[in-house]
Amino acid sequence: MRNILLTASVLTLLGACASPGNVTSSPRPRPGPVNGVGTEAGMQAWIADFRPRAERAGISPATLNLAFADVHYNAEVVSLDGRQSEFTKTVWQYLDGAVSADRIAQGRAMLSRHAATLNAIEARYGVDKEIVVAIWGMESNFGGNRGRTHLIESLTTLAYHGRRAEFFETQLLDALKIVQAGDVTPANMVGSWAGAMGHTQFMPSSFLESAVDFNGDGRRDIWSDDPTDALASTANYLAKAGWQRGGIWGMEVTLPPGFNYSGIGKGNRLSSSAWAAQGVRSADGRAFPQGEASILLPGGAKGAAFLIFQNFRAIERYNAADSYVIGVGHLADRLKGLGPIRNIPANAEPPLSRSQTQELQERLTRRGYDTQGTDGRVGPNTVSAITAYQRSAGLIPDGYASASLLASLR
Repeated sequence: MRNILLTASVLTLLGACASPGNVTSSPRPRPGPVNGVGTEAGMQAWIADFRPRAERAGISPATLNLAFADVHYNAEVVSLDGRQSEFTKTVWQYLDGAVSADRIAQGRAMLSRHAATLNAIEARYGVDKEIVVAIWGMESNFGGNRGRTHLIESLTTLAYHGRRAEFFETQLLDALKIVQAGDVTPANMVGSWAGAMGHTQFMPSSFLESAVDFNGDGRRDIWSDDPTDALASTANYLAKAGWQRGGIWGMEVTLPPGFNYSGIGKGNRLSSSAWAAQGVRSADGRAFPQGEASILLPGGAKGAAFLIFQNFRAIERYNAADSYVIGVGHLADRLKGLGPIRNIPANAEPPLSRSQTQELQERLTRRGYDTQGTDGRVGPNTVSAITAYQRSAGLIPDGYASASLLASLR
């Protein structure tokens, strides 16, 4: 999956064990880059060292010979992995591209073109066909951008290079299991540089967990021009992630004057009727469905508010970014004929860059609002620290990490 969320479950790394009977011995060092610089010879040494581990994980010598026959060190993949973008968008700018008029039109065309298949998938897995098509559009522009990188080579390079070695070695092992099962050849196993593959950009571990042969041809094929298996596999993934048949992901809401912002956030779940009792209303006049829900303010108190349900959390397993989940949900709503988001501020503040977020965390912690680390990522601890500071400063406690918030701390 893109971003490389890699919200997919990761199996425990199979590694070399210490010598039997000698509890003080350590595993011998594995081949890796010297001073951070990888080489072709170094990666070939890594492959030789990896093969016994792969065989212990059930990969046959024949599969390994086939998979590694033309695999070389890929410096471009390492460069892509090392880039850290400082560019940030507001959630509204993100949605402008994710849920564009062109994408809505293409999505409706795909719903019509693949109607019989999508209806059958919805009937089997209970996941709305519009949600499946929305993920397809978000992940690969309806199959137009599936990626062309040979994944065995890219995953091997990333496992050898070491920045996230354990994760990528696990994905490599899973990719080899897919090849060994006969679902795809190494030459046809292509995708994005970080391992996401097919129409809906499954990581290898997600493929093993959820991929299905829906068209009955004997292979779980998410790479070919026929999207059937990929779309069904996506629905199966969401069903396993807790999708509630007949439920909604969320809806835009309005908050009443004097609303108590201390209750916002994904961690605070109340019944939809309890939110209604507090004066929360749907922006388009729809009645709230029954179920537990949370209030989410992805762009702070000045932008749209959303009441989110269990199906939001199921999509979140696919990609954990709030903007992505809202993008999928809103695109699906537009495909169903619902209207656009209403409360989009004209001059929304963009989120902070990673370096700015680190500064914010440092300044909050120094003032006694401990963010439990300064990693540059806005997680629950940082949101809690922000809201505590906002309350003390007489600001709306919306938990949003903005430039104006950082300026108030300087």
